[in-house]
Formats: sequence, structure tokens, C-alpha cells
Amino acid sequence: MRRRRREAIPVSAATTRSRTPDRLCAEAVDLARAAAEEAAAPGVVGEHAGLVSEGDRVVTHFFECKEPGYRGWRWAATVARASRAKIVTLDEVVLLPGPDALLAPEWVPWSERLRPGDLGPGDLLPTDQDDLRLEPGYSGEEAPPPNSPVSREMAELAEAEDADVTPGAPATQPTVPSRGSIAAVAEELGMRRARVLSRYGLHVAADRWEEAYGAKTPMAQAAPAPCVSCGFLTPIGGSLGQAFGVCANEFSPADGRVVSLTYGCGGHSEAAVMPKPPQRAAPVIDETRVDPFPLRPSRDSGSVPETSDAETAELGHS
Repeated sequence: MRRRRREAIPVSAATTRSRTPDRLCAEAVDLARAAAEEAAAPGVVGEHAGLVSEGDRVVTHFFECKEPGYRGWRWAATVARASRAKIVTLDEVVLLPGPDALLAPEWVPWSERLRPGDLGPGDLLPTDQDDLRLEPGYSGEEAPPPNSPVSREMAELAEAEDADVTPGAPATQPTVPSRGSIAAVAEELGMRRARVLSRYGLHVAADRWEEAYGAKTPMAQAAPAPCVSCGFLTPIGGSLGQAFGVCANEFSPADGRVVSLTYGCGGHSEAAVMPKPPQRAAPVIDETRVDPFPLRPSRDSGSVPETSDAETAELGHS
């Protein structure tokens, strides 16, 4: 006799969960409240905010949370009872967010959280191997050195947020290429950098600098002249030097910044050339003429008239 093979019928959680809550579990509000008050701080468990059926003879009771900073959160106490049992027992107590709860923003990877100015002393910011802002400075058959930013070892370390990095400044790292390699030849030719700015990287940097210190800024609109004619402008090399320079005026708001040649401010070197202060002429002494000077001043030279002794005697003057 052959036995028929029984096939397992897949049953989802929605079909096994009972929509109607168990009566005894639904009536166990005091048990759920006592469990929530025991888990929470005193006075933070509020009114009963409803219940939901989690399955056969499993019900979760919700209570309002009065804890400061947890607006919209609810204490959830889950109770259950065994089959054919009349005693309801406690399953778990947790603090869950409600529909209108105040939640923290979603987690964003560190590579997407970084903003200009976030990099501090001692921080390391590895660049992606396929970064669109960079392109190879030279090509060769040799593999890059292990401590190169494009090597496989460094790429694996960059994937982990808490990567172990060799201590010490970059200048003290063993970055000397082997003799006769492509990297050594590139170093002799002045092409030590493994990657340089691509055309996309140049355009992105130019747009960023133009937006910060360009011709459309309010400071440039009110400037008497552009930076291209300013004596404090320090030129830079490369293709970016055709449109940008570095400001060297300590009184300018863009001191030490890369500015567009069309930018300008009130500190322009030729904005207002102040005239030199007038110099007083040297005194002229005429030695051919003698001016007599009295040894004693005359009596009528003062502003106070002279009085006699008889007039001052009544005042008690000696």
C-alpha cells in the first residue's frame, strides 16, 4: 500500500493572524499597564491608546508616553495566553513610535553626509577609484604601490568606515617607487601624482568658485572695479588661471580665497588713491633783522585791569 505524500501548503502571517482579538487578552489592560509602568519611569505611562491583535490569543495594548522628547510614542505591552488557559501572561514591553511620532532622520552613509568644511585635522577622506573629478596622471603596466590611493589594499580599507590607517604624516610614508618602474619614470618627469583633475573636476571647481566669489555676488556688483585690474590679485597657473586668482588683500572679504577675475570688492588697489598729506614748509629765519623783546611785560598787556593798593585793601589783600 502506497502512502500519499502530503504537500505543505504555504501559509502567510496574515492568514494565521486572527483579526478578532482574544477576549481575555483584550480585558487584561491592568496587567499591561502594570508591566509598562514597571519598565518605564514613574509617571510617564499615560492613558490607554487602543489595542491590536497580533495573532491567536496574542494582543498588544498601547499606552501614551508622557516622556519629554518622545512625542507621539507609545508604550506597547503584549500579553498572551495558552490554548484552553484562562490565565493571561505578559509577553514583552517595548516603546514604539506611533503614526505621528517624532523620529530621527534616516541614517545616511558617511560618504553622503560630508560637506565642505567638515574635514578636520587628522581626518582622512579616501576618494573613490572611479571618482569623476579625477583622471589618471600617467599609465603603465606596473601595479600602484600598496599605500597608493588607487591600490587594492587601500580600496578595501576605504570600504570600511573604521579603517585602520598607518600612523604618521603622509610625508613620512614609504612612497618611494622602485627603480626603473613607470612610477619612477613619471616622478623624474614631474608627474608624481597618480591622478589629476579631469575636465569634469575642473568645471565643478570653477562653478563652485564662481558661485562663491564671482561677478554675480552682491559684493562684486557694488565693487568699483573687477579683480583683474587689482594689484592684490595673485595669479595661479594652469587652465584655471585664465579665469581665477588668489586674493592677497588682508582687508578684503576674500583674503586667501580663489576669486574670479570678474569679482571685486571695495578693497580694490585702485579704488581710491588717497593723496599724500601736505607737508608744512620749513621755518624761515631772517638773521639780518633784530626784533626787540621787553624784559618785563607792560602793565596794560594783560586782560585784567591793574588796581591800586587802596582798592584792594578792603578785600584783605596784603
